[in-house]
Amino acid sequence: MLATSTGIAALIAFAVTTSLGLCVIPFLRKLKFGQSILEDGPTWHKSKQGTPTMGGIMTIAGVVAGILAAYFISRIAWPQVMDGETIVQKVRFWGGILMALGFGCVGFLDDYIKVVKKRNLGLTSRQKMLLQLLVAGAFAAALYFAGDRGMYIPFVGQVDFGIWYIPIIMFIVVGAVNAVNLTDGLDGLASSVTFFVGVCFMLIAGLLQMMGVSIMGASLAGACLGFLIWNFYPARVFMGDTGSLFLGGMVCALAFGVGMPLLLIPAGIVYIIETLSDILQVSYFKMTGGKRLFKMAPFHHHLEMCGYSEIRINALFSILTAIGCILAIVCVLLGGR
Repeated sequence: MLATSTGIAALIAFAVTTSLGLCVIPFLRKLKFGQSILEDGPTWHKSKQGTPTMGGIMTIAGVVAGILAAYFISRIAWPQVMDGETIVQKVRFWGGILMALGFGCVGFLDDYIKVVKKRNLGLTSRQKMLLQLLVAGAFAAALYFAGDRGMYIPFVGQVDFGIWYIPIIMFIVVGAVNAVNLTDGLDGLASSVTFFVGVCFMLIAGLLQMMGVSIMGASLAGACLGFLIWNFYPARVFMGDTGSLFLGGMVCALAFGVGMPLLLIPAGIVYIIETLSDILQVSYFKMTGGKRLFKMAPFHHHLEMCGYSEIRINALFSILTAIGCILAIVCVLLGGR
């Protein structure tokens, strides 16, 4: 039953994302929606100038198609299982999807300004943060008023945060989404890492008998794999902020869907490394009056400067993510849930 639903979700998400590349990429190329490469990036990335961007719409379409198809097929085939969901579970599921789509819209607006308005930095930092806080705040409020006031911490138990749950959710969501966005700096990197995270939460949701969240994880994994066909080095399309912010939203939706957002620490270890490297680089630069801790940040650029190829970095980060995901699953198995 669960295997059938997740299989349907993954296959549809993969098929939709992959097939859309046949028409979306030429369309983006025709519109001249090409990526602008920032001046402070690695010099050899200049060869990627003009590669179609905003390809994240392919991933979004694939994920949504996979979720909706598998969810409604499951409702027809196993109504007793789907009807057994609580109000909180339903809000986590549908609210999580809407939250991810909201972040995708923020990313689309940012990409649109970059590509169409020819403003390389897109939205200003304040504009982007305000929009992200609004999306995260709406998700947090929906969970709170549905009766979700806490989270399960492995080896500790359920912890109730009361009204403080809203700012905690907002902090975790905005932080995680931007961490995923930072990881999208090499061909196929964000999709590769997020594929493993999607599989991880699919398995965790399966262990907890949460069919909806399992379907969500399978759809995310299938869409990431489908996008990799077009985005793996050398990329024929970039996801842009449209895709990376959506992926970040989906990762958060999965973590909150199983009620254990702290599992993002082991499962999202690569996202954390990327973010910490950026924070440490900026802090060290300001403290030392211009010295650098890394050759370039985020950390994947440091590895590039050290001579690692994009494919090798993808493999390294994927292995690291897989190990972190295994630890997350072990935490669920041994943590008392």
